[in-house]
Amino acid sequence: MNREKILDLLEERKYKELKEELDKFYPVDIAQFLEDEADEKQMLILFRLLPKEEAAETFAYMNSDTRETLINALTDSELEEVMDEMYLDDTVDVLEEMPANVVDRLLLVTDEDTRKQINQLLQYPEDSAGSVMNVDYVGLRPDMTVEEAILKIRQVGINRETIYTCYVREKKKLVGVVDVKDLLTSSDSKTMEEIMETNVIYAKTTDDQEDVAHKIIKYGLVAIPIVDHEMCMVGIVTVDDAMLVLQDEATEDISIMAGVSPAEETYFSTSVFQEAKNRSVWLLFLMLSATFSGMVLDHFSYAVLAMPVLNAFVPMLTGTGGNCGSQSSTLVIRGITVGEIQLKNIFRVIFKEVRVALLVGLILAVVNGVRVVIMYQGKTDNPLLLAFALGITLMCTIVMAKTIGCTLPLLAKRIGLDPAIMAAPLITTLVDTGTTLIYFSIVTRVFRITA
Repeated sequence: MNREKILDLLEERKYKELKEELDKFYPVDIAQFLEDEADEKQMLILFRLLPKEEAAETFAYMNSDTRETLINALTDSELEEVMDEMYLDDTVDVLEEMPANVVDRLLLVTDEDTRKQINQLLQYPEDSAGSVMNVDYVGLRPDMTVEEAILKIRQVGINRETIYTCYVREKKKLVGVVDVKDLLTSSDSKTMEEIMETNVIYAKTTDDQEDVAHKIIKYGLVAIPIVDHEMCMVGIVTVDDAMLVLQDEATEDISIMAGVSPAEETYFSTSVFQEAKNRSVWLLFLMLSATFSGMVLDHFSYAVLAMPVLNAFVPMLTGTGGNCGSQSSTLVIRGITVGEIQLKNIFRVIFKEVRVALLVGLILAVVNGVRVVIMYQGKTDNPLLLAFALGITLMCTIVMAKTIGCTLPLLAKRIGLDPAIMAAPLITTLVDTGTTLIYFSIVTRVFRITA
């Protein structure tokens, strides 16, 4: 996108050429340009130059701050045109992000039927399929012929988010699906009942939106029908909506795994105060949790006084344990997210991680043993015994860390928590305490150190 050319045309007020230039770009790129490059006056001019359909799509791609600025600048008639062109699920997404006074203004410029549909969608639980579905789909009757179905698609298709899959309903209940490919390759006289697929993959309004998105990806669907508790079809969730859901869920999981409370806005849109608030809660919790490691060290202070060299290995052991736990938790969380690992697999997961831990522990113990014998020759009375104690500690620590790392996310899922909570920061804090306890318990016995 030639941003400098657009700004030059805007400065020179060559609106005809500017309109032609904007026609070359996708709505998502225009939305990005308006957010990054244009001031309020320029944004308004550029937005008004866009065709109605493209303006509505561009509006849907904007962040909440840019939308609010634009809403305050547009007239009621212009807002009405934008709202009329937007798909209902995009409209609901916009309303959920806007302040109450802006929402009131947007609802005032929508017709009564649309307001009813919006209110219905807003009543569904957050993160449910009902909250992200679109009610604009092509519905057909079982007794319709192919010719009648194609005629209906021509009549209503322009206002539907997708026409590639049509849904056959009888008394509002979903009874089958028909692809446009089947319509175009079937005889005009055949009915929907003859050509429709009755083994329909569907989801319910109360299903978790992430589960619905995974179902769309798993079965390679363009869209999935959404039904209520009476099996009446009420909408669809399209593949583009599924991608946005998975993106949002991945962003949330990454934030939680990093020990940061998820933010609603983008990085640059979130204030410094809000960022500090999002991060400090977890950091405070983890800092206080580390108190237990300090208590263990304090308890074994007599061992450090007897053999000061023992203190030198604490960072290496806790760091190794934390890294091992993080590896396991990351892999298990990923497996849970994509549906590869379930709670019933917990013993298989533990068995595999313990075997991996033993092999990894053996490799690290041998390498570290050689290092200790070479580096601490003459610095301690028995470097071989020290290497042996550290080797045993490493083996035990890695087994413990990987067991904790693989089981906690599964247990979190079982009790209804986000598995991402049991990620690197929390695992590391728990493992640090366990590692310190294992280490001093072993070395005090090996070297017969008593209080």
